[in-house]
Amino acid sequence: MTDPDKPQQASTPPGKVAGPFEPVVKTRRQSRISWIWLLPLVAALVGGSLLLRGWLHMGPVIHVSFESAEGLEIGQTKVRYKDVVIGVVSDIKVAPDRSKVIVSAELNREGSEYITQESSRFWVVRPRLGISGVSGLGTLLSGAYISVDASESKDDAEPVFEFVGLEKPPEVVSGRPGRRFTLTSPDLGSLEIGSPVYYRRIQVGRVIGYDLDSGADQVNIQVFVDAPNDKFVTKDARFWNASGVNLSLNADGFNVQTESLVSVLAGGVAFARPDDLIASDPEPAEADTRYTLSATYEQAMADPDGPAFPIELHFYQSVRGLKVGAPVDFRGLELGEVYDIDLEFDTKTRRFFALVRARLYPLRFGEVYERLIKLRPTTTAAPGAPLLGPMIERGLRGQMRASNLLTGQQYVALDFFPDTEAVDFDVKTVPAVIPTIPGSFDRLQQQISSIVSKLDGVPFESIGTELKNSLVNLNELLVSLDKEVAPQARGMLKSAQESLTQLNKLLSDNSPLNSNLDRTMRELTNAAKSLRALADYLQTHPTAVIRGREQSFPVTP
Repeated sequence: MTDPDKPQQASTPPGKVAGPFEPVVKTRRQSRISWIWLLPLVAALVGGSLLLRGWLHMGPVIHVSFESAEGLEIGQTKVRYKDVVIGVVSDIKVAPDRSKVIVSAELNREGSEYITQESSRFWVVRPRLGISGVSGLGTLLSGAYISVDASESKDDAEPVFEFVGLEKPPEVVSGRPGRRFTLTSPDLGSLEIGSPVYYRRIQVGRVIGYDLDSGADQVNIQVFVDAPNDKFVTKDARFWNASGVNLSLNADGFNVQTESLVSVLAGGVAFARPDDLIASDPEPAEADTRYTLSATYEQAMADPDGPAFPIELHFYQSVRGLKVGAPVDFRGLELGEVYDIDLEFDTKTRRFFALVRARLYPLRFGEVYERLIKLRPTTTAAPGAPLLGPMIERGLRGQMRASNLLTGQQYVALDFFPDTEAVDFDVKTVPAVIPTIPGSFDRLQQQISSIVSKLDGVPFESIGTELKNSLVNLNELLVSLDKEVAPQARGMLKSAQESLTQLNKLLSDNSPLNSNLDRTMRELTNAAKSLRALADYLQTHPTAVIRGREQSFPVTP
């Protein structure tokens, strides 16, 4: 057999020489697909799967505006929610009005529905040093990133893709346990965002924001108290400003009070319940309850003042030393304060006077006012007038008195002066006009002025002339006495001295008068003894007066 794959040699006839070999060409069978095409096919499959996976995980693109793009880089800066990467910055450009920078970020598809809501907040995390401490130190190595705070979303809420970023991290993020409350105050004082909130000198929260009220007459301060300490904020809680250092000098000595060093530097707020309500069961306050922020602890714990009642006082003397905010005092009890002082002109008397406007708090009268309200419930429109009317009829008057002799500060004192003239008082007039009398210092000035006026009427010149003439006459009289009366007086004194000398000799121990007197006294003593013996004998023998002495009776010599 012959091999079909080997070339065959042609047969050579006999007697001929063989020629050159002629090859036989045969076409080789080729394969259908080359293995080299597997590489691009695998690459295409891998790339397609990556593209499909990226498309499946790619979420919406959001745009956040910031003041600047400091620390942000395209493709490098991450977007994180609770420290989990949920996107990356894809573009950074300046806004058309050049006021801000618009940062575009691609979010992951998973979880993007709770990021694209209106309540979401974005801010750039950088190293920061604030009142609440140091934050963002981890970005020193990893770089800045955009953090997100998202609250619970509503299923029917439409997604939002444009946001305004925060320049500072929020003090309280969504989902943090605790409650918010609002404090109202005439001014902010030294409080700032991040200022601590204290309860029994333990920090339980912080200030998270503030803004002006709609009327721009007070400040609304938002505070957040962390759980579980938020249960101590009750409906009857009192808040006061614990900023700085409280210095006081009283009968107990010099006192210094402060909550903490942080409150001294950055301000602070404290709250507590009144002492008379601690024994009762507290009722926790609801979130967003409004409270009044008092300036001091004493003001916060004071009894509620209730609605203020305006009054006016007309002073016709100087009001130097009386300032806005000066107290209105009634026998040591502060009933209100002065809020305005103006100069007015009385057309009837054609005199200028100081118009002092003040606020009184009738509730500070205590049970007297409460009983009045029960008897006259219709007096709430002008609560102080029915109370002041009877008091003014009995001599209630306003008077300026000195509160500090060193500084010259004055205050308004209300007190009874029964000797003053009666005045008409209209209960329906608001504000009520309380009559006044001059102050003690002014009255002293008037008395001194009256005394000076009376002294001016005394004829001191004529009195001096008459006094001078009287002194001249007295001098002449003394001269005449010295010349005429004095010699005679000296002779009389000499005669008296001689008489006293003779009398002294007469009364001396060795004088005859004393010897005779001594002898006489001895005889009188013997006579007295004889009379005593006779009396004794007659008492024993009464018949001797008639019969005479008996012979046997011894006779006393």
